[in-house]
Amino acid sequence: MIIEKIKNLVNQNNFIGVEKYFRASVAIPIFNNNGEEHILFEKRAADIRQGGEVSLPGGQCEDEEHDTSITAIREISEELGLDHQKINYLGKFGTLITPFGALIDVYIIELLVSDIYSLNFDKSEVELVFSLPLEYFFNNEPSVFFAKAQVIPNYVDEDGTLVESFPAKEFNLPPKYHKPWGTHKHRILVYDTKPEVVWGITAEIIYDFSKKLKGII
Repeated sequence: MIIEKIKNLVNQNNFIGVEKYFRASVAIPIFNNNGEEHILFEKRAADIRQGGEVSLPGGQCEDEEHDTSITAIREISEELGLDHQKINYLGKFGTLITPFGALIDVYIIELLVSDIYSLNFDKSEVELVFSLPLEYFFNNEPSVFFAKAQVIPNYVDEDGTLVESFPAKEFNLPPKYHKPWGTHKHRILVYDTKPEVVWGITAEIIYDFSKKLKGII
C-alpha cells in the first residue's frame, strides 16, 4: 500500500529542495601563534567572485567530491599553498543555510604552521591573509544589523525592459504578489576588526563557533 511506502520517507531529517542550493564548503583554520590559538582569515582577490571580501578558505563543491570535507581540505591546500601534512582535519562543525540559496558545510582544521605570513598562498584567489586570536571572539560581541529581504517578482533590466520573473497576475494570485513582498529581516553580524572587517557569512560562522566553544571550556 502507498501508506506503507510513505512511512519510508518520514523521520529522515531531509532538506527539502536541496538540489536547488549552491553547495559549498569552508574551513575554520586554527593555528598556534606563540602559544595562543588564532583563526586565519583571507581577503579575496579583487577580480574574483565576491572580490575584496574577508572569508574563510573554501569554495564550491565539485561534482566528483561526494564528501564536502574533501572540498574543504582541497580548497585550504590550494588557496594557502599548504601540503596535506600541514593540515590536521578535526571534523565537521555544522552546516549554514543562507537566505541567498547556499548550503555551506563548515569544517574545523588545525594548521600545523607557526607563521601564516610566510605561506605561499594563491594570489589569483587571495589578496592577503591575516589572523585574529580566538580569545578575541570569546570576549567581543559583533555589531548586529538587519537588512530587509524581499521577493521581487518583476524588475527593469539594464535596457529599460520590464522583466516579469514571476507572473503572479497570469496565475491570478492575490494582488500582494504582483509587487515585491516579504518582510523578512536578514541579520548581518560585523566584527570591526583590524586589518580587515569580519562580517556577513564569515562572521555568522565564527560567532556560532566561538559561542559554542566558549560554553564548553
